[in-house]
Amino acid sequence: MKSLTKTLLALSSVALAAAPFTVLAQEDLSAIMITDQGGIDDKSFNQSAWEGLIEWGEENNKEQGPGGYDYLESKSDSEYITNINTAMQGDYDVIFGIGFKIEQAMTQMAEQNPEQHFAMVDGFIDAENVASLNFKDHEAAFLAGVAAASTTETDHLGFIGGVEGEIIDRFEAGFIAGAQAVNPDIEVSVEYVGSFADAPKGKQLASAMYANGADIIFQAAGGSGNGVFSEARDLVTADPERNIWVVGVDRDQEEEGTFEVNGEERVITLTSTLKEIGSTMKTFLETSEAEGFKGGNNVYGLAEGGVGLTEGELTDEVKQVVEEYQQQIIDGEIEIPETPEQ
Repeated sequence: MKSLTKTLLALSSVALAAAPFTVLAQEDLSAIMITDQGGIDDKSFNQSAWEGLIEWGEENNKEQGPGGYDYLESKSDSEYITNINTAMQGDYDVIFGIGFKIEQAMTQMAEQNPEQHFAMVDGFIDAENVASLNFKDHEAAFLAGVAAASTTETDHLGFIGGVEGEIIDRFEAGFIAGAQAVNPDIEVSVEYVGSFADAPKGKQLASAMYANGADIIFQAAGGSGNGVFSEARDLVTADPERNIWVVGVDRDQEEEGTFEVNGEERVITLTSTLKEIGSTMKTFLETSEAEGFKGGNNVYGLAEGGVGLTEGELTDEVKQVVEEYQQQIIDGEIEIPETPEQ
């Protein structure tokens, strides 16, 4: 995977940690993650987390299941508490909650079970037995906006989010800010699916956006974003002269935008924002094994290699523009909004 940013994480430089609990011996440490409705094959957020947990397990000769590593899928919000209880009954040392929607349930369970170690991905829980792993999504989204605005032929972009909230707000705000940094007059249409697991609705929203003139859509919608790729593939298959793009999210989604048209390979993934969820989880577990579990808030941005942007199909000229903005962000010269209102 080609990336415009480094991917090694420096947890120690960004952790605001409480005092460690007892050191967790490597041979005994086990971990489980609880997903949202997107599941581990959403080709985005949850899948990235699961791939990181698998990598940690395999590198440490762990087996999937009790005493090693595993996952539980939540089909609805009502299953979060049940799944956390199931994970605790499995005696896993660290329970990861993946996605902001599980934050309320994990907050409740962490308070009731102070001896259990939890790790909240994309949320903050102020408790000594919870480590919060958060990302500066708006930084990567800003670069995506720069790339899209530097590539568009219609000066009309689209943003399709999954569920409105603090996390996806950062994607939307950063993307629009990056696009406007290149072209203050650019048009950006915004829609929300209302779910991270509704690909048909994502496809429907993408269809309307492309029909109304948007030629690049950034989807931050989990499994719902698969519908955006599906619509773009269908449109290009029907009209190979159509020049439209999708911007992937959380992991390199070039594969989702690669297909065959008239016997030739076509790629419609312009670029993808990277969110090193799996690498962060893996490094966090390795640090816990070596130094003991530490609660507190950990935040990862461009400077820490926690977020980034793939080279994708960007031209050399656009890559140069992106890299210039990237350095300005790392140097603190650009303040990126975290909410659309800002």
